[in-house]
Amino acid sequence: MRTAIPALIGIGACVLSPVSGPFIPAAHAQSVDWQRVDETLGRKPAVSDDVHRYGFPRTDLAVTLDGVTIRPALALGGWVAFKPAHGGAMVMGDLVLLETEINPVMAKMIASGLEITAVHNHLLRASPATFYMHVAGHGDPVKLASAIHDALAESKTPLTVPVAANPPLAVDLDTAKLDQIIGVKGQANGGVYQYNVKRRDPITQDGMPLTPVGAMGVAIGINFQPTGGGKAAITGDFVLTSDEVNPVIVALRTHGIEVTALHSHMLDEQPRLFFMHFWANDDAVKLAEGLRAALDKTASMKS
Repeated sequence: MRTAIPALIGIGACVLSPVSGPFIPAAHAQSVDWQRVDETLGRKPAVSDDVHRYGFPRTDLAVTLDGVTIRPALALGGWVAFKPAHGGAMVMGDLVLLETEINPVMAKMIASGLEITAVHNHLLRASPATFYMHVAGHGDPVKLASAIHDALAESKTPLTVPVAANPPLAVDLDTAKLDQIIGVKGQANGGVYQYNVKRRDPITQDGMPLTPVGAMGVAIGINFQPTGGGKAAITGDFVLTSDEVNPVIVALRTHGIEVTALHSHMLDEQPRLFFMHFWANDDAVKLAEGLRAALDKTASMKS
């Protein structure tokens, strides 16, 4: 166990009132003042079981890659997720930043006692280039939220909720066919068709099950953005154990899908996981078949 950082938030070691085991009583989970967390972060969460996940999409950026204008839901959707744990809350997140924003945001995070678990690219050739900062911590949920808000204020990440598109952006793809090939039901979000594919093995961090896996960022994520004529730009990340990495690389590349990054997102999860990002812009059904071939190399579930 790592030594706690002497700041307002404890990392690694628990600095709050101890409880028996890694789980907190249901009554305590219900006592978290989520309204104050919402107010601190300036937005409402998506709630899945006991996880409150807050989106911070980079709607301020106009990012293009290979001539495709990337919608926030495709690859620019920063987020933080809170889960009651260890007498308070654990938080995990993935923040989308420009190169010039990395160090100011990192400095503020560290000063508040939050932990930086990864900084890296997800895409290649994007203009402007975007980077992804993964963060973690645990402690008082309102203090965690305040620390994250103050750190994001060092960037140009919109801290007020953007007005929703009206009407919602359409997904001009044969989504029923894509669902059939991928093997799970997708969901439209901001003009992007998204999949969360669960792994069969349970995933834990600091003794806490990271569930639900989609909300906690440990499901395989696959996103399709229509680019016209039945084509789509795809990106996302495969969540892999070490023995799956190279079989998935081969499967993706064999089907014309570019592997753009391979790295970790966390520091002490079990089992050890690697995250593989990808990109292509081609016939959507053809790409779905390539993704399915890659999924077949993983211990993933079909619905």
